[in-house]
Amino acid sequence: MLLDTSTLYLVATMVAAMLGAMLLFFGRQESIPALKWWGTAYLLGAASVALWTLAGAALGGMLLLALHAVGFVACGMVWNASRVFHGRKPNLPGLVLGAMAWIAAVMTFAPEASMMRMTIGAGIVAVYAALTAGELWTERRRTLQKRWPAIVVPVLHGLVLMLPILLGDFLRPQDAAFASSIWVTVFSVELVLYAVGTVFVIFMLVSDRVVTAHKTAASMDPLTGMFNRRGFAEATSRVIEREALAGRPVTVMIFDIDHFKSINDRFGHPAGDEILKLFSTVVVNNLRISDLSGRVGGEEFAALLPCSLEEGVIVAERVREAFAESGIVVDEGPVDTTVSIGVAGGPAGTELEVLLAAADTALYQAKRGGRNRVEVAEELPLSLEQWRRKTAGLPGQKPQKPGVPSLA
Repeated sequence: MLLDTSTLYLVATMVAAMLGAMLLFFGRQESIPALKWWGTAYLLGAASVALWTLAGAALGGMLLLALHAVGFVACGMVWNASRVFHGRKPNLPGLVLGAMAWIAAVMTFAPEASMMRMTIGAGIVAVYAALTAGELWTERRRTLQKRWPAIVVPVLHGLVLMLPILLGDFLRPQDAAFASSIWVTVFSVELVLYAVGTVFVIFMLVSDRVVTAHKTAASMDPLTGMFNRRGFAEATSRVIEREALAGRPVTVMIFDIDHFKSINDRFGHPAGDEILKLFSTVVVNNLRISDLSGRVGGEEFAALLPCSLEEGVIVAERVREAFAESGIVVDEGPVDTTVSIGVAGGPAGTELEVLLAAADTALYQAKRGGRNRVEVAEELPLSLEQWRRKTAGLPGQKPQKPGVPSLA
C-alpha cells in the first residue's frame, strides 16, 4: 500500500522547518555563522515545498517558477553553509546559479516536457549535494574515518534524488502513472530521513569542532599563543617517537628570561606581559616550522628541535642575540631583555624528561655564569633519580614536583 505523497511532503516540510528553526536558534545562541546558513536554508526549503504542495495548482506560472527557484537557492545555501563552517567565504554566484539554471530550463522546454524539467531539477539538487560532499571531503583537519558520515549523507541524497526520476525518464517516459509510483513515495520518505540525518551530521561536526577547540585551549598559553606545559609535553612526545623511528637525534633547550621578577617590580605586570609576548615572538621567528616551543612556566620557555646538538646551539645563540637586540623602552627607562639558555641533545629515542633534566642543569650553569648566555649540557643524566639527588643540594634550585624535572 502506497502512502499519500502530499502527506509525506507535508511531514518532510514540518520536520525541515522545525530543524531549521532549531539550527537558527543555536546558531544565534552560539554565534556560529554556519548554523545560521543551515537553519535559513531549511526554513526556505520547507516554505518552498509547503507552498508547492498546498497551493501549487492555484499558483500562476511565474509564482510557481519563483517558488521552485527559492527551493534551489535553499540547496545552494546548504552548500555554502559547509563552506562557511570550514572558514571559507560563501560562493554567492553559486548560490543562485542553480535557480537561474532551473528558470532557463523552464523557459527553454515546452510545457509538455515535464519529465525533462524534473530531471534537470533533480540534477541541480544532486550537483549541490555533490558540492557539499566535496567541501567536506577537502577538509583535511579531520581523519576520513571521522568525516565519512558527513560525506556519505549528501552523496546518498543526491543518488536517491536522481534514481527515481532517471528511471521514469529513460525507462517509462510515457507512463503517466509514474508520478504516483513507489519511486515517488520512496523519494518522499527519503526527504524526511535526509532532513533528520543531515541535522545529525551538522551537530556531529559542530560538537567535534567544540571539543577540538576545548582541547586546543587546554594545551595553549593564552598570553603568548604558544603551547603550555601540557601541550608542549604532548606534542614533543609525538616528535620524539617519530624521530626515534627514523634514528635521528633531538635537541632540547630551556629559556629563562633574566631578572624577570625585577622587571615586574620596576615596570609593573603589564610590561612583564609585553616582555613575555615579545620573547615568544622572537622564539617562533627564529625556529623552523618543524621545531616545537612552549611556555612551560612563568618566564620559562622550552623548545624541542629535531636536529643535532651543534645545530641546536646555533639556534639558541640566534634566539639569545635577537632578544638582546630587541630592547624595549618605557616611560621609566629601558627594559633589560636578556635570556639564559640551557641546551641538551641526545641520540634517537632519548626521553624528553632526560633531555629536560640535562638542559635544566645547563641553564643553571648559564645563570651562575653571568646570565645572557648559552650553556650546553656536558652529559645526560644516567637516570632522573640520580639527577634529582645530584641537584638537590645545589643552591638556588627551585623545588621540583614529583616526576617532573625543574625547568629553571
